[in-house]
Formats: sequence, structure tokens, C-alpha cells
Amino acid sequence: MSRPRDVYVVDAVRTPVGKYSGGLAAVRPDDLATHVVRELLARTPQLDPARIGDVFFGNANGAGEENRDVARMAVLLAGLPVTVPGVTVNRLCASGLEAVIQAARAIALGDVSIALAGGVESMSRAPWVLPKPERAFPAGHAELYSTTLGWRMVNPRLEPRWTVPLGESAELIAEKHDITRRQQDAYALASHEKAAAAWKDGLYDAEVVPVPVPQRKGDPVLFDRDECVRENASLEALAGLRPSFRTEGGSVTAGNASPLNDGAAALLLVDEEGLKATGREPLARISASAATAIEPHYFGLGPVEAVNRALAKAGRTFADLSVLELNEAFAAQVLGCVAEWPELDPSILNPRGGAIAIGHPLGASGARLVGAVAHQLRAGGSGTGVATLCIGVGQGLALVLER
Repeated sequence: MSRPRDVYVVDAVRTPVGKYSGGLAAVRPDDLATHVVRELLARTPQLDPARIGDVFFGNANGAGEENRDVARMAVLLAGLPVTVPGVTVNRLCASGLEAVIQAARAIALGDVSIALAGGVESMSRAPWVLPKPERAFPAGHAELYSTTLGWRMVNPRLEPRWTVPLGESAELIAEKHDITRRQQDAYALASHEKAAAAWKDGLYDAEVVPVPVPQRKGDPVLFDRDECVRENASLEALAGLRPSFRTEGGSVTAGNASPLNDGAAALLLVDEEGLKATGREPLARISASAATAIEPHYFGLGPVEAVNRALAKAGRTFADLSVLELNEAFAAQVLGCVAEWPELDPSILNPRGGAIAIGHPLGASGARLVGAVAHQLRAGGSGTGVATLCIGVGQGLALVLER
């Protein structure tokens, strides 16, 4: 068997992240995916789109306007040649990262030379679903389920402790590691402060592509900034929020958890031959990845072993890292992972803010994190970085990049 090919990240873009029913709510998810594909290719005009071997997109919902394989829909809507295929993958919160890993694997094995990878989610436009009855014309009422987030239509044979709400899982992690409400709020505040500073200093200019949002009357409005970042956040304001999942003694609130969001992200991946076709210098090289699993009710700790294994595969340690982008589903979840990584330097963790401030559009977040690591490695000139996410139902996924 021939040696796996090196895989490079040539470029990465993302939309600004919109809040639930906010600035991107009027944009269909397939149009969000189309936008980042178009913008990504516009930045590499030397590349003939017909040379793209496949398009991989992550999406956690799949029940609404992004159905029927949103990756392929984005190919067609973006005007790429009809000969370019597309596949949509689902690993819940890490779907966008899963798409990057699958694209990288296809390149490494020689199946394709050039691929696009990314993710998209519109939690604002996620539909309600109505299960079919087991028999025709039943008496009584039917129940609609929201597909925005979390468990629905749960199989009764699953262990009840595995299907608790995601926020309750964060409470369990806080108990496990003695993480206080104040620690969670302080972490959330720092996320907002870092994200606000990054926007002020222009650190997102290289990766964020504004989105024209259609209006009922008049020209589209340009949506150009993450909508959930609070420049005026304070510990006092965060402390005033009520617990969201436990009325007695709860510590997880809307302020120290990621919000519901809309957004998309995309990356251009190539091998050595594909790199020549782009005429560009890569941002980073993909070094290793790992997927792991854990008890579902502790899903937030999934990244711990995933990062450990990915670093071992790459022949690296925490001492080699210059940046670690860990998705902030909940502050308690991040702090729980940090507690199990005593060798991690906290200063390299989400230096430009994380999902508590930026937002967490499920299927897009993994691709956003990879792009964030790649752009930071380029800005630093060299180094090693990791993108990782926890995953509902108890999994972790991690990717190592180097420059």
C-alpha cells in the first residue's frame, strides 16, 4: 500500500454566526452552505472548479430545508459543474469536523486530489416533525417535536441516564469536578471578552465572509458580524440569570452555555498536486485525527480522550501546542475537560473566544474550529493546533493541524 498523501488546508471561511431568530433567520440553510462555497472558491480564482473531486458537508438536523443532501444542493446552487459530487455527514455537534476528516481521508488515500469540506446549520429554521402513527387513523391527539436541539422520539429501551437533557449533563460534569457557578460565569465572561477583542482587532477579517440577507422590501442587508458577542457582559449580569435545568442548586444558565445559532463554514483541502492547481500557499497541514466515545450523560468530556489520542498519533504533546480550539457547548463542559488536561496551558485555549460568545450552529461548528486553528497557525507563522468538540450521545472528535 502506498504512503498516505499529505493533506493541506488552503483556505477556510465562515459566515458571521446569527442568533436564534436573528440576523440569518431569513436565509435557508442550503443558501448558507452555497454562500460559503462560492466565497471560498472566489478567493482561489486559479482553481478550476471542475477539478474538485468531492464536497463534504456536516449537518446535524437534516429534517428541514437542508434535506436531500445539502452538500450536493450547495454544489448545484453555487453553480459548480454538475459533475462535482457532494455528501452530507452527521456526527451531531461535530458534523462539520467529521466532514473535514472524511475529506482529508479521501485525499490521503488518493481518492481525490481536491475537496471542499464544511458544515451548515439553521437552528432558527429547524422544523417541527410529526411522527407517523403505528396504525392508520388513530384516535386522540398527535405530538409535534422540535428538531432544533436535543433528544426527541427517544427509544424507550435506552438507559434513562443516557438521555437526560444536554444541560443536565453539564450539571453532572460540574458536580464531578466541583465546578462552581462563579467559575462557569467567569469562563463565559472571558469568552465574550476575547471574542469582542478579536473583532475589534480585526482578527476575524481573514475568515469571516458577510452574508447578504434578503428583506421583504428593498435591497438585501449585509450581515457581517457575530450576533451573540456581548461587549458589555459582566459577572454581575451573568450572576443574575436563573439556572436553566435545575431549579434547586443549578449552576448552568443561558449565560454560561452556548446559544442556538445559524451559520456555515467551508474549507478547501488539497494534496501536493492539488496545491499546485490553486497557486496558493497553504494555511496548515492536517496531521492526525481521533474519534472516541464515553458515557452519554458525560458527553461533554468526550474531547479529553479524543485529543489525547490525536496528539499521540501526530507524535505531539500538549507542550507542542500553540492553540487549542475546544467547542464551548457549556462552560462546565470546557472546565471539566481542562481539569482532565493538567498539562494544558490555559492561555492557548480559544484565544479569540468560543461558542459561548460566538455561537454554536451545530453542523457548522466543527468546520469553524478547524478554520480558526488554521488561520491562527498562519498568523503565528508556525506551530501545532487542535480542533475538538464534544458530541451529544457521548462522543469526542479531534483534529491536529501543523504549520
